[in-house]
Amino acid sequence: MDATAPPKTISVVDAARKYFGLKRAGSYAAAAQGELPTIRLGRRLRVSVVALERMLAEARPTQSQDEAA
Repeated sequence: MDATAPPKTISVVDAARKYFGLKRAGSYAAAAQGELPTIRLGRRLRVSVVALERMLAEARPTQSQDEAA
């Protein structure tokens, strides 16, 4: 494995913190609700970086209350 290549998976906590600014409890809550693309490996729960970035790229922005008015 290439030491300079980015990881293909990261922990749920790291993914939620890096991409959404969530803390530990919020990270696992988002994963439990299916809001993060997780992979279970034994007892470990990981997030696919490619799947998460694809999900974000395909997401449609929502209008805020100010924009809707």
